[in-house]
Amino acid sequence: MGDRYWAFVAARAVPAALVAIFITFSADHSVRVGWVALVVFGVATGVIVAVGSSWMLQGAPKTLLTIQGVALVLVGLVSVVGAAALPLTAYTAALAAGFVVAGVLELVAGLRARGLTPVARDWIFLGAASIVFGLAVLLVPTDLSQTITVPGKVLPDLTAAVVVVGMLGAYAAIVAVYAAIAGLSIKWARNPDAVVNVESAS
Repeated sequence: MGDRYWAFVAARAVPAALVAIFITFSADHSVRVGWVALVVFGVATGVIVAVGSSWMLQGAPKTLLTIQGVALVLVGLVSVVGAAALPLTAYTAALAAGFVVAGVLELVAGLRARGLTPVARDWIFLGAASIVFGLAVLLVPTDLSQTITVPGKVLPDLTAAVVVVGMLGAYAAIVAVYAAIAGLSIKWARNPDAVVNVESAS
């Protein structure tokens, strides 16, 4: 089934790329925009991860990554409510909790499958990246507000919302590039079925 699993891995790059592009080219980095981006990223990525893992994988990674996918979907669905009116503090909490939990599940799946499948390194990297991102947003002061002056230009104030939403865009860009490369690596593997057959990791 490895010759099909690659498509699910590569598909993770699609919502991540859309979110990265949306945030990068949006002039509005408000909390509301951040919530909307989180809805798209969480639901789409979660469905892809959950379906791909439950359908294609074997062993412990199947369970852990399926749970990870469900967790991301829940984060996305909760964000629908957040987009209506919830403030920056709630947004930061959602990012931190959702991505740390999802990252830990993916990291553990990778560590348990290390040495058994080459895709374990991808799970380890993406899991660690999610954890780092989730913790990093907590370091942004919620009262941050700094005026930036450039000769001849009027720039919007640098606020906590701008920084946190921008961080989501940067994280999404990393996931997009890495997932695309990881998916193609599985597709071109000499024995793609060995990638998903990790029953001994259970």
